[in-house]
Amino acid sequence: MLRLISIVFFILVVFALDFYVFQGYKLLVRRWLPGQSVLLYVLYWAIPIVLLLIVFGVLMWSAYPSKSKLMMWSSSLLFGLYIAKFIWFAFIFIDDVIRLAKFGKQQAIGTPKNTDISRSQFIVTTGALLAGTIFGTLIFGIANGAHNYTLIQRKLKLKNLPNAFRGFKIVQISDVHAGSFWSREGVQRGIQMILDQKPDAIFFTGDLVNNTASEFDDFKDMFATLKAPYGVYSILGNHDYGDYHRWPDKNGTTKAENLIQLKKHHEDMGWNLLINEHRIIEKDGQNIAILGVENWSAHRRFPKYGNLSEAYEGTAHIENKLLLSHDPSHWRAEILTKYPSIDATFSGHTHGMQFGIDSKYYRWSPVQYQYPEWADLYEENGQYLYVNRGFGYLGYPGRVGFLPEISVFELDII
Repeated sequence: MLRLISIVFFILVVFALDFYVFQGYKLLVRRWLPGQSVLLYVLYWAIPIVLLLIVFGVLMWSAYPSKSKLMMWSSSLLFGLYIAKFIWFAFIFIDDVIRLAKFGKQQAIGTPKNTDISRSQFIVTTGALLAGTIFGTLIFGIANGAHNYTLIQRKLKLKNLPNAFRGFKIVQISDVHAGSFWSREGVQRGIQMILDQKPDAIFFTGDLVNNTASEFDDFKDMFATLKAPYGVYSILGNHDYGDYHRWPDKNGTTKAENLIQLKKHHEDMGWNLLINEHRIIEKDGQNIAILGVENWSAHRRFPKYGNLSEAYEGTAHIENKLLLSHDPSHWRAEILTKYPSIDATFSGHTHGMQFGIDSKYYRWSPVQYQYPEWADLYEENGQYLYVNRGFGYLGYPGRVGFLPEISVFELDII
């Protein structure tokens, strides 16, 4: 019942937003295309209604709505449409505030009541142009940004690194979110880019799926080709546990069964899934340690399943330690203060929010207001943190500014 009330309330809020923006829409239609006004009015309401019906239809009738391309495109168009409408809403609201102020002034000086205070065509038109630009940018981010993989190369200089590991190459990917993929060809291109780097080891730092292990079925064969001489090491992210899904699902699968299946995906591909544990890599008689923890976040809304003390146990004699931990907030909250001997931490999770400005000279994304470390390389007290921008995408099936990333590291000695 509570769920139904929430859905009804959401629909009413959306309708109210739509109706308000419609007032500005009518102004522009009457100004620019008066002869087509009826058709354009119908289209204004028909497009979101049809998209909503498609989304609800897929949710009701599809056994795997997260795999539906129709669901992906319909929800994406709706998302972009209402982001644009919200921007337009802000301009129309500003115009109404100005009109209200003018009305109050007229009342104060005794202007006749029938004096018309018309909407500002400039403000409404500017809002429409900005909204249209944002909508177009979001669509471009889907078509061009979702699988536009970018290689980011960094050198990590570590104290007392064994000579055998100088030049050791590591490739990191993170946040695959296989349930969101809409292009097998795009994913295959990214996989090939990883293999072309000829890494000595590969790190995967969590979130293989959005919610269910079955989302990975169609892509398992591709990711299984990821091999490296010294192994592929992986961990779980907050989405891998199924915490955001209603269990049992339509097929009767339970949350525990789903997690078992997801872990089996890692095993079947030959990946070393680190569940609060470590592995020691030996090269020419010299060693480094790879530690991996389950999801651990400093934010209350994300789980703390990780136990770094368990992963750390048995590695004190190893000079150099590399840690895989999905959520970058773990670094400042625990790693820096309690584990100074961990040389570098590899994380993901933030995706750079898939939107922002990411250049050599300036970097900005809304996610920075929640995470102090949210993209690329950080260093403090001789310890590194690298936050990968993510291989996939979640929610919005595209990227604007923050492109999907393949990180390439070369180890060296200070």
